[in-house]
Amino acid sequence: MAKWNESADFVIVGSGGGSMVAALAVADAGKTPLILEKTDKVGGSTAMSGGVFWIPNHPLQARDGIADSEEMGRTYLDASVGDLGAATSRPRKEMFLKQGPAMVHYLESKGMPFVRCDGWSDYHDDLPGGLAVGRSLSVEPFNVKELPGDWAAKLRRGLSSLPARGVEGRKLMLIKRTWAGKLAALTLGMRLIKSKILGQELVGSGTAIQGRMLQMAVRQNIDIRTNSGVSELVEENGRITGVVIQKDGKPWRIEARDGVLINAGGFSHNAAMRKQYGPQPSSVAWTNANPGDTGEMIEIAKSHGAALDFMDGAVWILTSTPPTGERYIHVLDLPKPHCILVNQKGQRYTNEAQSYMANGQAVYAGGDVPVWAIVESRHRERYPWAFLAGKTPQSFFDSGYMKKADTIEELAAQINVPADNLKATIERFNGFARKGVDEDFGRGSKAYDLVFADPTNHPNPGLGEIEKPPYFAVAIYPGDVGTFGGIMTDEFGRVMKEDGNVLQGLYATGNSTASVMGKTYPGAGASISPAFIFGWVAARHAIGQAPN
Repeated sequence: MAKWNESADFVIVGSGGGSMVAALAVADAGKTPLILEKTDKVGGSTAMSGGVFWIPNHPLQARDGIADSEEMGRTYLDASVGDLGAATSRPRKEMFLKQGPAMVHYLESKGMPFVRCDGWSDYHDDLPGGLAVGRSLSVEPFNVKELPGDWAAKLRRGLSSLPARGVEGRKLMLIKRTWAGKLAALTLGMRLIKSKILGQELVGSGTAIQGRMLQMAVRQNIDIRTNSGVSELVEENGRITGVVIQKDGKPWRIEARDGVLINAGGFSHNAAMRKQYGPQPSSVAWTNANPGDTGEMIEIAKSHGAALDFMDGAVWILTSTPPTGERYIHVLDLPKPHCILVNQKGQRYTNEAQSYMANGQAVYAGGDVPVWAIVESRHRERYPWAFLAGKTPQSFFDSGYMKKADTIEELAAQINVPADNLKATIERFNGFARKGVDEDFGRGSKAYDLVFADPTNHPNPGLGEIEKPPYFAVAIYPGDVGTFGGIMTDEFGRVMKEDGNVLQGLYATGNSTASVMGKTYPGAGASISPAFIFGWVAARHAIGQAPN
């Protein structure tokens, strides 16, 4: 028998959303959870995310009179995800569909103020079971000063923690074009003024989710330790019985009486693993993922026989790299009128307004990295670029990050693509924009294509000619917000071995796992919701409260 320095009922590796909800379930049962976070910040990838859950048939749908059902969700998952093996098996899909609405009820009972993201369409709403009104949820902004002690300082902050509510963020991008955008800006401005008067520090998006989850955990006296990375899993007689961390420079062995849950993210920041498993070229300089996404827990689980799958996947998100060393993501920019993507031959190759996951996959499928965003003057006059409103900074041009030219031929020369091809591509696209129908890639033909478009633009809100100089170009890379493959688990979150058996005592969820979504992103929040749901399911299974 192993000798232990201390014991807990359920040891949770990582502090993302799935970890928090798992710990709450264990604490509710009168047992002792322990969360071990290797970085100095709590919150994981969830805290850095856009802060959205995608859950079919969640209870807010019915409250708002939205026709949704478990059966519609099943139909949609079958059509969009399909059957790609054990990770997307029928039992895993069924657990996701049945436990998702139940988990929303559970978190609501603990005070989570969900907001339905009205009109944030499913990403493939044209498929059977898809909903144009969407199935996504966010939460109300959170005042981090409500956290006691030094927890506020330990909460990981997102790329943008602007305290927008629901779909206010996408409306803000149209502040120059719509009254809804102006109202959203006014509402947000008043919220910020009020919070300043009250001495609050409001955050939104994923930071708000994790701020509230952390608040719940602290209220239940859950033990959360930062700077406590796991270096080993302890296996005895075919069962994982504990973990090893470093404490005061020495190994510290922690028994896990009921099991261990891995929720430590993927491997976005591990260049060697990306080269081994992912499509090429790749670079850690393009990722927008949590800094703790370094993959060692996936490798440790594999050393104990865990099966892996979908290791070439990521939640791709088209990204540019300005000279400041930041990374700009372009989910909101590319679907706007007067903007297209072209490859290094100067040709369009995809529907620019489709999901960010699909757009990233299209870059690799086309074989050209980087691709180019070709942007017309009206786009720069009317819309922000990567959340930056107002005049385009001169530094963009001085550094060469953004190219500028008065003719298409000059622009083509600057980005080294064939001028004749680029001119022909733009002339063809302009014809589509005038008719309002993209005959090549169907941009603007489904609800999701128009979620971030401009409703004041006619005849199609997502199509606008590229004909008014100056013209601009930016190199676009297949960035990501986390890898999307890893440890294989069953419907209870139990880790599966390469021989098909369960690795007893070990569970996993989140970006550490092969996703139930396979290689598809069905809607906004399709990585956060499985992390929460299967973390919640795993914890209850481990303590003998397995859900049906």
